[in-house]
Parts: sequence; C-alpha cells; structure tokens
Amino acid sequence: MKLALKAVPYRALQKTTTLLISAVFIASIGVGVPVGPPQFLAVAVGSFLLSLGYEVAYYRRFEYELTDDTLDIRSGVFNRREREIPYGRVQNVDISRNIFQRLVGLSKLDIETAGGGSTEASLKYVTAFEANRLQLDIRRYKRGESPESHAEGATVADTDLDRDRAVDDEELLFEIAPSELALAGILSFDPRVPGALIALFTGSVPFISPIIPFDAPPLIVFGLLAVLFAAGLVLAWIVGAISAIVNYWGFRLTRSEGELRYERGLLQRYSGTIPFDKIQAITITDNPLKRRAGYATLVVETAGYAPGQTDGRGSEAAVPIGSRDRVDRLADEISSIEKPTFNRPPKRIRRRYLVRYLLAIAGMTGLLYAGLTVFDLADAMPWYLPAVAALGTPLAAHYKWLHRGYWLGEDHLVTRNGFWSRETKQVAYYRIQTVIETRTIFQRRWSVATVIADTAGSLSILGTGAAAVDIDHQDATRLRETLTERLRTALAERRRDRQRSTAFEWVDTKDEERSDSTGASGNGQDVDQSHTNRSDDSPSDVDRSDDDSSSRK
Repeated sequence: MKLALKAVPYRALQKTTTLLISAVFIASIGVGVPVGPPQFLAVAVGSFLLSLGYEVAYYRRFEYELTDDTLDIRSGVFNRREREIPYGRVQNVDISRNIFQRLVGLSKLDIETAGGGSTEASLKYVTAFEANRLQLDIRRYKRGESPESHAEGATVADTDLDRDRAVDDEELLFEIAPSELALAGILSFDPRVPGALIALFTGSVPFISPIIPFDAPPLIVFGLLAVLFAAGLVLAWIVGAISAIVNYWGFRLTRSEGELRYERGLLQRYSGTIPFDKIQAITITDNPLKRRAGYATLVVETAGYAPGQTDGRGSEAAVPIGSRDRVDRLADEISSIEKPTFNRPPKRIRRRYLVRYLLAIAGMTGLLYAGLTVFDLADAMPWYLPAVAALGTPLAAHYKWLHRGYWLGEDHLVTRNGFWSRETKQVAYYRIQTVIETRTIFQRRWSVATVIADTAGSLSILGTGAAAVDIDHQDATRLRETLTERLRTALAERRRDRQRSTAFEWVDTKDEERSDSTGASGNGQDVDQSHTNRSDDSPSDVDRSDDDSSSRK
C-alpha cells in the first residue's frame, strides 16, 4: 500500500516554505547578495521543483502492509529501510489533521511502541479514510480479530460502517464542558513566552533601548523593567490560555473493548487509542488555584513516547481539567483503587526544607547585591527585596511536607509530591520495573531516603516516576522490600491467570472440534481424527503459551 498521491505536492510545498523562510532569514542578516523579487521568485521555483522531485521519489519508495502479525514499512530514497512492528508492541495509534490537511483530505498517522523515546512509525500522509481504516485494523489485529475492512472489496462505506459500530460500542468517560474549557484557559500559563521575550530583548537592544531611558534615575529604570516583566507574565498567561483552548477544544475520552480513545483539538485535530494493558500509571495534577476551585488534571501514561517529545503536544490522554470528584471517578473507572491515606515524611524534615529555602533566598540576595554593586546601583535600588521572602519560608516548608506522602494499597502504590504543582501517581504493582532506594549526602544527615518505583511509563523516562521522597531511612528500606515482594506476587498471579486463560481456551477449542466432528460423522462424512486425542499435549501447549508470554514480557 502507498501513501496518498496528493501528499506529494503538499509535502513539497511544506519543504519549499521552510527553505524560503531560511532564505529570507539569511537575506535579512546581509550576505552581500542582492535579493529582489526576481531572485526570490527564482529561489521559490527552484526550491519547489527540487522538493517535488524528492517527494516523488519518496512516494515511489514508500510502502506499508498489514500482515497477520506485524505492520511492515519499507521506505528510503537514498538509504533503504525496512521495519516490522509487531502489533503486540504497539502502544498508541494517533491520527492528527491540521486545518490545511483537513481542507485537502489528508491525515498523519503516528504509531508509538513500548520503550520508544519518539514516534516509531509515521505515515505522512494518507487519506482520512485510510487513516481511520488503519487505526481500526490495527486495533482488531491487537485483539486477535480479522479486520473486515482489510478484506478484498472493502469500500469507504464499509470502513465508515465499521467506525460507526466502534463508536456505538464506546462508553463516554469524559467530555469537556464549555465552562471547563474556559477554566482550563484561565488557569494556563505558557512559560516559553518569558524566555522568548528575554531572548528578543537581549538580541534587540538597539531597537528596544530608545523605549527605556537608561540615563534616567535608577528607580525609574527599575520601575519600567518591573512593568515590562509584569507585561511579559500577562502575555504568557494570554498565550497559555489561547493554546489550552485551541488544543483541548472538543475533548472526548471514551472506553471501548480493552482500550481508551481520545479526540481533541480545534486547528489541529488529534485522535488515538491507548490499550488498557499498556497503561503504566495514572497521574492527577493540580495547583493551589485548582485545589481552591476544586479542579484537577488527569494524565494516562503509557510505555510509548514521552509526552514532552511529541511535538510539544503533551500526553494525548490527558484530561485538561475537571472537577476533583469527576477526575477521581474517572481514575477509578480506568484503574479501580480505594481512597488512599498517605503516610507523610517525618516532621523533622520540615527543618531541612526551611534551611534550603533560606539558603536559596540568601544566594539570590547576594547575587543581586553583587550585580548592583558592579554597576554602582547598590544605593539606588532595593537589593534586599528578595530577603523579604524569608518571612514566608516556615509556611512554605510546612506545606511542602504536608503535600508529600505515599500509600500502599491492595494492588497499587500511590505517591504524592509538590505544592505549587502537586502530582498524585497511581502505579499497579505488576507495572513496576525496578525499585530504587536513594540517599544523597544531605539526606544522610537527616536520616531520610527516597524510594522510586520506576515503570516503563513515558514520564518515568524524564525522571518523574512514582517516588516516596524524604521518608525515614528505616521506612524506606521496608518500603523497598515490600514493593519488591508485592511485585513478585503480582507477576506470579498474572502468570497463573494467563495459564488458566490459555487452558480454558484450549478446552473450548477441543469442545468445538468434537462438536464439528460429531456433526460431520452424523452426516456420513469422513472425519479426520488426528486431533481427537491430544489431551496429553495440552499441558505442554499451556506451558509453551506461558513461556511465550513470559519471554515477551
């Protein structure tokens, strides 16, 4: 199977646009080459022809095929590459369409696999019909079914009917309300904006310097800089609000047989699936404003790509905002768990947090004083302002301690950390990969340690796994041993469940074969009895199935 033919000119236009932007940037910094409309037109036409030629070759060399066990992809213009992706390793199948792609009827399909730090396979671009067909077929192959739409003679109407049936079978878990979408925008903040403004300011001093009278008294300059800083924060809030509304417009999360399905986006529409057996952890996040209003955010982590590595989109199955009760019910729908009662770190650790905050404030105050002294402004500006924050450090240390803890449930470990951005993580014992107990040189002075339950989840790759932080070192040792033991027990139970499931499937198959044999002999037909007496082989079949499952795990 091939990509969509109309993707060739679309991809060529994309590359041409990128080349033209680079050409304009190079011309703007001055390279000694006159650039006018004729030269610009020549560069545009030449770039498009080169891009079009490459895209034609790329289209001819790109092929994909759905087999019974794998998705096979063959691609490459200069370097030939062949990949076979087993369906069992597929974590997420995502479809994205921006506003231009929707106008021309194209879609991008991304396939994420377990342990991948980036997209394993990306089809740029196929038709919307083909993207939906591939998504449905991969879902069916993962469940061991034979996709009807893959059969010969399948039509657009057939795939639409299959998709409608799948939608009818879905249970709506969450749909964002207009008020919740507006609240998500209000509570959003884009930290990239202040950084961009600082970069613009430092790189554009000749243009901005007339705005700020640096020869004015220091207090006036300080006041203007404070106003600019506040304006940057407001701009970051506005950009964050618009981004949140655009990204999570029309968000829906549904549940079908064995998987979650999400849809979201205004300008760029995203849709995808996450199998339940690939979910590694569930994270509920909030901040003081959300807690005050009774709202929270929910994130579903898988063993695929890291959320920060998907074009900045974040985790696809993240519920942007919802009432805390609603989010808790949704988390319980996905992973049944009782209400946790957290064990907090020892109270003495609050003194450690207090010392850390005081040292940080002292360092900032000293740096500000040194910088103002260099420019002979120490007497004109209030360099001691950061020291005022020391008055709030006891309260900050207390709340940091208050919002930390861990809890051991019957089937899950739950951890909680953070005040300004509090994260509550739920991890099933059988999902734990490793249990790590760490003690820094400063923790040893306070006789505390940190226990990390690492999973194959994407956020764990970034170093933010489930962690019981700053607990007593003896409690940490007991927690590590308990988690290790419960991990072994959970894996043994799942192995026995797989054995029983395989045995039941084998018995059902034998019953069907006997029924077929009886019906055939009753009609006077010859019956092949080669599989009639295979009861002696059943244990080995079960063991072999279990060994295969264990090896895959």
